[in-house]
Amino acid sequence: MNEPPTPQPNAPPISVASPLRWLALGWQDLRTNPVPGLLHGVAASAFGMLLWVWAGSQFWWLVGAISALPLLAPVLLVGLLLLSRQAQLGYRAGMREVLQLWMAADFRMVLFGVLMGLAGMAWVLISAGVLLLWAGQPIQTAGDFFRLVVLAQDSALFELWLMFGALLAVPVFASSVVTLPLLLDSKLPLPVAVAHSWRVIALYPAVMVLWALLIACMVSVGLLTGLIGLIVVLPWLGHASWHVYVDLKRAGAFGLPGSWGGVQ
Repeated sequence: MNEPPTPQPNAPPISVASPLRWLALGWQDLRTNPVPGLLHGVAASAFGMLLWVWAGSQFWWLVGAISALPLLAPVLLVGLLLLSRQAQLGYRAGMREVLQLWMAADFRMVLFGVLMGLAGMAWVLISAGVLLLWAGQPIQTAGDFFRLVVLAQDSALFELWLMFGALLAVPVFASSVVTLPLLLDSKLPLPVAVAHSWRVIALYPAVMVLWALLIACMVSVGLLTGLIGLIVVLPWLGHASWHVYVDLKRAGAFGLPGSWGGVQ
């Protein structure tokens, strides 16, 4: 795990410009085959809206549930990785292939999904606990959240809430940035795939920080548009995540490129 990268000839270099390339390629995949991606986005947005209705006046609980979405998104969008993979191999896949992937129930992906789900639940509980214990007043609406947490002048509650979120989000991101594409494209065991994901963070820290910030900004835009923006943002990021993996593989981030997996 400590050998230097051995890039393929003519592989695009990994640089701070790479995240923009990944977004451009992801957008191209979404435009070329939009229906499956938009269906994923509509489903995620609709689920968020149902949470909003169900939470009612318990916004302190809702804000944790909605903000946990980026933790779960890699698992929810694994089908889009398959679509981008097939497109790169010269095939056009659709929802039938996505459903087949889900029905195959690869134990490694199922276990990873369970772990991400537990991380999401942990954040919901932590978020709710922080807001209930330190807000001083009930947080029943979005207005209450902005007034009592975000815009509060005499407390650092918002900073505390963000700090706890970052403490959970950083290891989750490091564990998932390329794990699912690796599982999809190879027979690697889950712990090895996660270790490779952490290795990517160590090899390209500045690039990965920029990629994480772009993800956070795009998801924030999706949330601030009343979840409507997620219809496009989530599938866009899902497709782009495949190209993150491919560029890193070609750059030699996982050892000898081309020794396993379907895409060179």
